[in-house]
Amino acid sequence: MALDVEATRAHLQQIYAEGFRSIAVCLMHSSVFPDHELQIEEIAREMGFEHISVSHRVSQRPKIVPRGNSTVIDFYLTPTIERYLSQFSASFPSFDNDHTKLEFMQSDGVLVPASKLSGLHAILSGPAGGVVGYARTSYDPESKIPIIGFDMGGTSTDVSRYDGQSDHIFETTTAGIPIQAPQLNVNTIAAGGGSILVWKDSLMAVGPQSASSHPGPACYRNGGPLTVTDANLALGRLIPEHFPSVFGPNEDEPLDREIVLARFQELTDIINHEIDKSLTWAEVADGFLQVTNTVMCGPIRQLTEGRGHDAAKHHLASFGGAGGQHACAIAEALGIRHVLIHKHSSILSAYGIGLADVVHDEERPYAKVFDNSTRNSIYADLEGLSLVARNHPTLNHFSHVDGHQFLFMQYDGSETALMVPVKDGGDPKQEFIDAHHQQFGFSPVDRRIFVDNIRVRAVARSDFGDDTPPSLQALQDISGKIPPATPASTKSVYFRSPGWVDTPVYLLGSLPVGSTVQGPALVVDNTQTIVIDPHCSATATKDLLVLDVGSEKKVVSATTIDPVQLPVFRHRFYGVAEQMGRSDWTSCAIFSPDGSLVANAPHVPALIGSIKFAVKSQIQQWTGKLQDGDVLLSNSPAFGGVHPHSPDFTVITPVFDSEGKEIILDGLSWPPCRRSMPPSSKRLWEEGAVFDSFLLVRDGEFAETELKRLLCDEPAKDPGSSGSRCFQDNVTDIKAQVAANNCGICLVRQLIKEYTMDVVQMYMGAIQDSAELATRKLFKKLVKKFSENRISAVDYMDDGTPIHLEVTINEQDGSAVFDFTGTGPEVYGNWNAPIAICNAAVIFALRCMVDSDLPLNQGCIKPITMITPEKLLLKPSTEAAVCAGNVLVTPREIPYQSTQIRKNAKTLQMAMLLMPPKAPSLVLRS
Repeated sequence: MALDVEATRAHLQQIYAEGFRSIAVCLMHSSVFPDHELQIEEIAREMGFEHISVSHRVSQRPKIVPRGNSTVIDFYLTPTIERYLSQFSASFPSFDNDHTKLEFMQSDGVLVPASKLSGLHAILSGPAGGVVGYARTSYDPESKIPIIGFDMGGTSTDVSRYDGQSDHIFETTTAGIPIQAPQLNVNTIAAGGGSILVWKDSLMAVGPQSASSHPGPACYRNGGPLTVTDANLALGRLIPEHFPSVFGPNEDEPLDREIVLARFQELTDIINHEIDKSLTWAEVADGFLQVTNTVMCGPIRQLTEGRGHDAAKHHLASFGGAGGQHACAIAEALGIRHVLIHKHSSILSAYGIGLADVVHDEERPYAKVFDNSTRNSIYADLEGLSLVARNHPTLNHFSHVDGHQFLFMQYDGSETALMVPVKDGGDPKQEFIDAHHQQFGFSPVDRRIFVDNIRVRAVARSDFGDDTPPSLQALQDISGKIPPATPASTKSVYFRSPGWVDTPVYLLGSLPVGSTVQGPALVVDNTQTIVIDPHCSATATKDLLVLDVGSEKKVVSATTIDPVQLPVFRHRFYGVAEQMGRSDWTSCAIFSPDGSLVANAPHVPALIGSIKFAVKSQIQQWTGKLQDGDVLLSNSPAFGGVHPHSPDFTVITPVFDSEGKEIILDGLSWPPCRRSMPPSSKRLWEEGAVFDSFLLVRDGEFAETELKRLLCDEPAKDPGSSGSRCFQDNVTDIKAQVAANNCGICLVRQLIKEYTMDVVQMYMGAIQDSAELATRKLFKKLVKKFSENRISAVDYMDDGTPIHLEVTINEQDGSAVFDFTGTGPEVYGNWNAPIAICNAAVIFALRCMVDSDLPLNQGCIKPITMITPEKLLLKPSTEAAVCAGNVLVTPREIPYQSTQIRKNAKTLQMAMLLMPPKAPSLVLRS
């Protein structure tokens, strides 16, 4: 179909008349057919538009939404960058000379000529410079030990990974917007030196709010809040004498430690009064640093263990202004033995830009099965694309250019493509299968593999700098042969153990190559402070300070709750669930031995909030019968009111210690079962196979034969029914859930090894107690604010069935009764909602209303008594169809009620309205 040129011209004229001079053009299939976009571009250019972003140049990949978002970002940012570059270049006439080049960093860690820089590709250029910096200065190609990059600045921390090859991603979400653009895989954490320290609901919290540069931390003398920087300063880990006098209203004063000490004492008094303890201000400040380190370890574990890598088998490259103050603690928490700190670590991102290569990429959309019959033709297409990339004008002035070839491969029916390098003598197909299994925990059987895109990168290596990193063997050879360095001074510094210590301070530039510094110690220069903990040491090389990290046995009481350890465990529990659910379609959670929800990752809260019923039912069924390695499967709405509908399989795995004490891990997904979502089902058996309690794995044996009988043979006995149409897919999905739980088992056992089972179980209860306390405070606050403790409302389904809710709050103890009496009876249809859904809706809504850094857990609903009579829409009989109950009833069950309650009594606030159908994970992340 031809483009309607006249209509297009008229529309562009209207836009031009409104004053717009930059436009974005994105058409549905332009990644493979760009002709219409080119026509629109030509018309727009003739009309005088100054900048035109067309999507097929921005991204040659399918998926119009991220491609369209990327095009809009490009057209928004690029004109501003071009204006800046024009003004900058005007001051340097030599840039027009062939011998003087102006190049800029991109988010994928490479340099491009100024004329080629676009806004889309420069979003993360700063963090990318840091990745290049530590990759070129710290990675040892002899040992091939991968490196974790830890870049801690003022407002945030960036973490990344390098194993000899840059870790690129091509689809990501930036500022909430999904985009398509090659960039280094850098995870940003809202925790930096300026992160604000908060005590709330008996929990220490760090960030995500930041004091920013103004007013900045309290020590900046501008009335700012207590921050991580203040904690380090108060404990002696920062030395004011090594900072310039640029603080205060006139920017001419030094850091103010006195105001920081006074503010910490005020906060300590509040904490001690609330929890009836006798903590010192130093213990409180150190506690906040422990929480900070735990927060930062979470994304590192996700980047490593969440993708099948052992964090302990890495080096840690620490850089950024605040990195050196936390590096030892981060490494110890992750089990990492060595930390590498470059002499330019505080400005390593800038230094890395100078070390970056000049690169040109070529990419082509592709759609071909990869097998023996197509292998040679795919390789031929790659060679042709390589020739184009290496001969690009950008690389003409380089004498040597390397070419790297990649295939984007995915399983038939999957939307997840992985980039696989094509190497001489390698097998891309097997590499893809291995990479998929490592990242997602499973590989489909007998599934075709497609090549989605082909990509070639031509690389001209930078020769700037001489930063060849030393091998660890070389360090061992020279260590101890050089006389110890002489400290420049001594400083009193607080360490968790042994407390305040007179600590030597060394000047980084004065350390002889090969000299060793024993901790505790501080190493400083004009731009950084490095803290060497008591059980650590450091060896100086020409360009690096290499820290050897020891370990300190954790001693945590199993009988008394420590207010410092409580938020630490909160983040550890959350991290386990998050890493279990590293595949996007599996929701995962951790439960205490009694089946109470402890923590979940931000997946699907409507499902997570209901799994408790499944877990408790299985505990009742299997008490005393389970053994280590057993795995259970269930999906029956009647068996504890398990899930929204029968297609959702729950896989439950108990974790035992040597004494038989247990913790429950749970993974839930929705594999495509036969007739699992029929639009007109009236009875439960019409919605798929129902599993009350099925022993899926015992003694390492997966019960596939029995599973096939129950999924394929038994359902076919029902009139007009058949078994699963895709049994192998069902098995693959369920095995992926088992793999997710196995990942959780390893992480939980690691936690138990660190702290003991008694301690872990005690803090499981303590986290729920904190959530319960926050919920009770919420109810008391609402009654006090609005002077009403009884509120009610009613709403109606499309067929007229009422949903009635009356909430009665006890203002004395903060408990509440949610009474759904008056709700209509179950229906002869499939929008009945099991009681688990009612529970999930209430627990999620309450969690949204609690303004605190708490995970969604059972404590949120402990103060609630729910009254739901039998055989109502919200508590149907065991044979009632339920597959649509979640998506149809939930939006009425809580959000509408909260609206009416808010109108009638001005109490339960808009937070309950956040729960749309299925309550997508985006809501939790917001």
